[in-house]
Amino acid sequence: MDLLRACRGAWDTPDRSGDPVDLHDHGLQTAALLRRSHPFDKELQVAGLVHDLGHLLFPGDDAGHADRAAAAVRPLLGRRVARLVALHVPAKRYLAAVEPERALSPQSELTLHAQGGVMGEAEVRAFEADPDAAAAVILRQADDAGKVVGLDAGVMEDWRPVLELVAAGAYDHTV
Repeated sequence: MDLLRACRGAWDTPDRSGDPVDLHDHGLQTAALLRRSHPFDKELQVAGLVHDLGHLLFPGDDAGHADRAAAAVRPLLGRRVARLVALHVPAKRYLAAVEPERALSPQSELTLHAQGGVMGEAEVRAFEADPDAAAAVILRQADDAGKVVGLDAGVMEDWRPVLELVAAGAYDHTV
C-alpha cells in the first residue's frame, strides 16, 4: 500500500511530459475499469492497479518498466498478476499489429518503438498462443483508457481488501 500511495505525484516520465495523469490516478482508473468489466477476476484488477509500478521504481525505463514491475510484485501478488503486468507491453505491441487503426496515447505511441515496435507475424502467433494473452489484451485496453484527467476512480485504500485477497491466494499457491 505504501508503494501504491507513493505513486501520487509520480509520473510515467521523469519530466512529466508523458501521460496526463500521475501513476496513482492511472492505476486506480485502470483497476476500476477492470473491476467494472471483469468483476470476478481480482487478479486482473490488481494487475491493473500495479502494472506501471516499474515507472516509479526505475524512472525513465520505458522499455523495461513492465518486467521490473512484474518482478517486484510476483513475491507478494503471485505468478498470474506478475505475468499480466509483464505482458501489458507485449499486448500493446500486439494490438498495434492486429488493430493498426487503433489510437494510442501520444506517450504510448512514443514508447512503442523503444518497447520493440509493432509485432511481426511470428510474434503475433506466439502471443496469441499464450494462455494469458486474452487477459493481457483486456488489461492493455483498460491501461489505454485509464488516462482521464479529473476522473474519480475511488481511493487507494478501497483496494486493500482486494490486494489482501490476491496476496493470500498467491501465498497459498506457493505452499
